[in-house]
Amino acid sequence: MNLELEGKVALVCASSRGLGKAVACALAREGAKVAICARTKSALDAAADDIHSASGAEVLAVPADLTQTAQASALLDAVVGRWNTIHILVNNAGGPPSGPFETHDLARWRQAVELNLMSAVNLSALALPYMKKQRWGRIINITSIAARQPVDGLILSNAVRAGVLGLGKSLSNELAPHNILVNNVCPGYTRTDRVVDLARAEARRQQKSMEDIYGVWEKLIPLGRLAEPEEFAALVVFLASERASYITGATIPVDGGYIKSLC
Repeated sequence: MNLELEGKVALVCASSRGLGKAVACALAREGAKVAICARTKSALDAAADDIHSASGAEVLAVPADLTQTAQASALLDAVVGRWNTIHILVNNAGGPPSGPFETHDLARWRQAVELNLMSAVNLSALALPYMKKQRWGRIINITSIAARQPVDGLILSNAVRAGVLGLGKSLSNELAPHNILVNNVCPGYTRTDRVVDLARAEARRQQKSMEDIYGVWEKLIPLGRLAEPEEFAALVVFLASERASYITGATIPVDGGYIKSLC
């Protein structure tokens, strides 16, 4: 299947590792020009080298803290300065801290909103003028199964990522006349550093081994295993492509069947 991504300009956020890096690499393999960002320059540069080596594609690495408006704006300026436009925006950010409600003060709530919701709001606003001008765009928000089915101990993620779903659905309606498609993708338990960190924290809290924690999670997943990042990336790349031209406003889990609701 020809996804018609050759020459498209994509920005993938939080892409020095994990799901973001897998998505950036998959887009690059399809011929897209890919910009990646993260806060740590050394990790970002290493990811850029890996992606270029795997795909031969052009990769632009821009260190940025997406909770800072000025840095987000500078990131978009760098992408447009290099390639004159942006076609695909993949909003992504690391998850907020785990823990029950009473362990989080108001400052931590504000940080979670800035990281997981306002970063997507800000970058979408910055990218829209270019997408509207060319009458073609894709905005894909990476959220979490926690936005559809709350996960115990992840109250910050449960609450704030649900807001991203509302943002994506509302934007999809407003932007459809401009041929800009907006979708949300909810990863389930996937073998990333973030999931390892969550397993370690939960093992410490329950005084169990990490293998015990993985075993509990796997029993909740009908497919009986954690996903690999590349399995998640495959859907994001499809949604970014011309082949997904009639899909907008959707929230799609990639979770091995974990979410139990019908819709």
